[in-house]
Amino acid sequence: MIKEIKPGIIVLFAVVLFALVGCQNSQHLDQIDSEGFTVLFNGKDLSGWTSATGNWKAQNGELVLNNRNNVMKSSSYLFTKQAYGDFVLELDYKLPLGPVGAKGKSANSGVFIRVEDKADPVQTGIEVQVTNTRGGSIYDLVRAKVDMNKPGEWNHYRIICIGSLIIVEQNGKETATADLNKWTTARKNPDGTKNKFHRPLKDFARRGYIGFQDHGTPVSFRNIRVKALDR
Repeated sequence: MIKEIKPGIIVLFAVVLFALVGCQNSQHLDQIDSEGFTVLFNGKDLSGWTSATGNWKAQNGELVLNNRNNVMKSSSYLFTKQAYGDFVLELDYKLPLGPVGAKGKSANSGVFIRVEDKADPVQTGIEVQVTNTRGGSIYDLVRAKVDMNKPGEWNHYRIICIGSLIIVEQNGKETATADLNKWTTARKNPDGTKNKFHRPLKDFARRGYIGFQDHGTPVSFRNIRVKALDR
């Protein structure tokens, strides 16, 4: 015999269910800002990121790689757990001025996009350079056409990926553009100069992970956010 369920119990159940769903939605919406960007770094911890080492950490609202005596390791790169295809990526970065570490080299890092294989980011991803000398370049592919770098200060990157097209803007100015379909030969750029890549860039994945390079020298990132364009 089925017992009659009182209306009050049904109402109470509905209220609880609505509250739970609303809570989940709120947690999701907290990650989306007013411009439709997903915030990738919450300023508190490395949620949403992955690395094989503990070299990266959240510190004073910044994503920080401390000095590692100029020892560069691909295994120490920091990557998003989620892969992205077409997107707009925005972030701020800062490098210390002058020589750092035991070898006295200049600080250096990179923003990697569409990394297909986390174990080999150098050959399966594309790097936007992070330096104090001339930022805004797409490493080994396109040199920045204008120097917008502010050495030792916070710099802003806006990186746009749509299909084969990559556009880099530094501090509000477009600095480099590449149509990967024009890179038809391994180890060779369209202008005839050489590059490091074992495969032609036209064959690179159009979806992959976003990452930060561990070049063995200090670097800080903040205000990291992405807007997916291919949802």
